[in-house]
Amino acid sequence: MSDFSRTITVSAERPYDVLVSHGARHRLPELIGDAQRVAILYAPPLALLAEELASSLPAEVTALVLPDGEQAKTAQVAVGCWDALAAAGFTRSDVVVGLGGGATTDLAGFIAATWLRGVGLITVPTTVLGMVDAAVGGKTGINIPAGKNLVGAFHEPRGVLCDLSVLATLPPQQIRAGMAEVIKCGFIADPEILDRYEADPDAAVDPASDLLAELIARGIAVKAQVVSGDLREATSVGTTVGRELLNYGHTLGHAIERQEQYRWPHGEAISVGMVYAAELAQRIGWMSADLTQRHRRILTRLGLPVRYRPEAWPQLRDAMALDKKTRGSQLRFMLLHDLGRPEICAGPAEADLAAAYAALTTPRA
Repeated sequence: MSDFSRTITVSAERPYDVLVSHGARHRLPELIGDAQRVAILYAPPLALLAEELASSLPAEVTALVLPDGEQAKTAQVAVGCWDALAAAGFTRSDVVVGLGGGATTDLAGFIAATWLRGVGLITVPTTVLGMVDAAVGGKTGINIPAGKNLVGAFHEPRGVLCDLSVLATLPPQQIRAGMAEVIKCGFIADPEILDRYEADPDAAVDPASDLLAELIARGIAVKAQVVSGDLREATSVGTTVGRELLNYGHTLGHAIERQEQYRWPHGEAISVGMVYAAELAQRIGWMSADLTQRHRRILTRLGLPVRYRPEAWPQLRDAMALDKKTRGSQLRFMLLHDLGRPEICAGPAEADLAAAYAALTTPRA
């Protein structure tokens, strides 16, 4: 087993560490501390891992089994969790643990943020997406029929344990989909991620490789730096871009997820969303054709989609109007001029929005 280990500190309102290593989950008891009650939220495929963690804790454990994937992020599921915490007598000194992918850690964070107006939270992400995106940064939330993550709260964890060893249990396509968020970090802030991926794309998705571990750690470092400076997503203006930087590709991506009723993996939707953002930036004269094509080339090599259905544009356009970055009736997009050169594009012309989408509906070389 690789001895790769990296600790990344998120210096936000209450600093915490993100540990990236093989066996990181075994550090859970020390993060729990002297809490008397612990709730472990997990999806059914992780039952054995949840049982292992529960048996390692010197506390009264409440195990809460969630629906798998985005189906966990509903008001109905949240109410069930709150009822379980009430029945177990959870107090403000107790701890919620989110064990699983991004949907599980989002829901666990929302439960921790809202129970008694905030209890301790520890996340143990078990997917690439969960490690790089959902488990770090303090954003929590659930979905409603109108859109994704429209109900939520900011709630920072006590710590994040990214156990690389669990990645070996994932289907290859799930690793590839999670890599979309890593690649996003390469475009917005750390081009070295792109260079290293292109140099050895097979190792970059191999759960046994140090390259995948390094790319995950670099992605986490990008997010840590961004949220340390702007935890609550203060409004960005022009080239002064705070946490909205992390939303690259997410405006259209979230609309696609809603259109697909969350059956598409998040990373696949964000892959299409990043290509759309690149096409829009090229259309308004910000991004070069070469960089737009690099988006397509890298994401296609990952095995991720870069096109979507032409007839879906009216529904997607309506869904984007509910995006969290929208201000009033004005759409806002996080776009790039070049690698690591972001700018907020507020109120792009409808003709440009439609033309950029049209570019997604036809194959490119």
